[in-house]
Amino acid sequence: MGLLTTTHKDYYQSNELGNYQFVSLEDIINQFMVTHVGDQKIINKASRIDVAFHAQRALAELSFDVFKSIKSYQIDIPNTLVMPLPRDYVNYTKLTWVDSAGIKHPLYPTNRTSNPFQIRQDDDGAYAFPEDLEYIVNGDFASSFDAPWFRAGDSMNFGSLYQPGLGIENEILQFSFVTKNGSGATNWGHAMAVYQEIDTSDLLYLDISAEGTADTIAEGVGTLRFGLSTAPPDSNIKNPVGSTSHPITENTNNNRFNLFDSNGNPSYVEWVGPASVGTTSSTQTKLSIDVRSVNKVYAIVISFVDWNTGLGHGNSEDMNYIDNLSVTNTYASTSLQPKFGNETESSTWKSYKGTTPSENNTDDYQDDTYWPANGERYGLDPQHAQVNGSFFIDPRLGKIHFSSNISGKTVILDYISDSLGTDGEMQVHKFAEDAMYKWITHAVLSTSSYGQALVPRLTKDKFAAVRKAKLRLSNLKIEELTQVLRGKSKQIKH
Repeated sequence: MGLLTTTHKDYYQSNELGNYQFVSLEDIINQFMVTHVGDQKIINKASRIDVAFHAQRALAELSFDVFKSIKSYQIDIPNTLVMPLPRDYVNYTKLTWVDSAGIKHPLYPTNRTSNPFQIRQDDDGAYAFPEDLEYIVNGDFASSFDAPWFRAGDSMNFGSLYQPGLGIENEILQFSFVTKNGSGATNWGHAMAVYQEIDTSDLLYLDISAEGTADTIAEGVGTLRFGLSTAPPDSNIKNPVGSTSHPITENTNNNRFNLFDSNGNPSYVEWVGPASVGTTSSTQTKLSIDVRSVNKVYAIVISFVDWNTGLGHGNSEDMNYIDNLSVTNTYASTSLQPKFGNETESSTWKSYKGTTPSENNTDDYQDDTYWPANGERYGLDPQHAQVNGSFFIDPRLGKIHFSSNISGKTVILDYISDSLGTDGEMQVHKFAEDAMYKWITHAVLSTSSYGQALVPRLTKDKFAAVRKAKLRLSNLKIEELTQVLRGKSKQIKH
């Protein structure tokens, strides 16, 4: 609607610049109920719920073909050469990498490789359905701390000033702790956690084991737990015991491990530091944890300290260590299993990302790499005649995989969503407002028992309104088009 109640100052100092061109979906629904539903109107009777449903479907469908795709992500591609798909991703429109001048260079999809599910096989090639199948990835922490391991909340790496830390040292997961003052409490700490998701849709029982060490210093006793839960750990890792002004983390509550073994015992193992200064170290196991009723669980490590006295604000101590985490199936699996070491990265993908493309980004297109001699480039496949790099999308894992020459580059993903991700997204450009009304009218009456006679006419009205909206939103400007077409009089042969 209009901005009659907004002053120029309020508008130009707000975060709503340019929003006058849009109408919220809520306003669309309200106005439709007023103008289209009721006695002597085209729709005699319709519930607001029905109208809201068809309005959201109209917004989603128009987002795919009519509305502009304005969503984009920019990331720096890590050494893993992988980018997760956005949570509201439907399809991509363009992937580009950006050079030092800010110019985009298009990346091209490749259909010559993929990251397939690599099946575990016996030595004779038969598919394997083993017992004691390991489900924890990087449980010995032989490689860097990376997905599928995740930190809970704001758990930091070692060396962060006045912050708790966790990290891998000597292939062991270690935790460092910091005393804090404030938030209504004195000399308090944190309950840090790391976790990994495990698919249990075809499993019955799981066994867990780990090697742990809990430390006790003069100021406090360390506690370390490893187990299975149906929910990830609390993202709030602050543990200000006795605080009245800050919520206390749930990570210290052992009820977070809410599964049980065949004897009714909780689904975790625990290490607690000794009563006096020293350490407690052991290998602990828990057998036959029942996962029959859940499709996924979280393997969680939680570490915290019950402070007796304070170290002073910001002082830190290294306490609590864990290694050789294991989660295995108690009985033989009944479904295909991934090859160990290739759970998320098949040998095909590893080979692709480990190969240096013959193309590079420093050629001037004048040497023998590209133009060895006139007429010697017979049979060139145009889809591979580019040096920008390539990518493919893995729908199984929801990730984009890039060729190795994209490592370290800044990549922009322009993609399409359905405009239903958040309330702020659910808005319609005024050029397409009439198309929304026509779409909702057609949808409501085509699903009713009394409006079938009007459906053919409404179908034509909807089609015409959508076509008009698409033309309007194409945003063609005669001067811009003329500028582009200048010098284009030469015939282009195909």
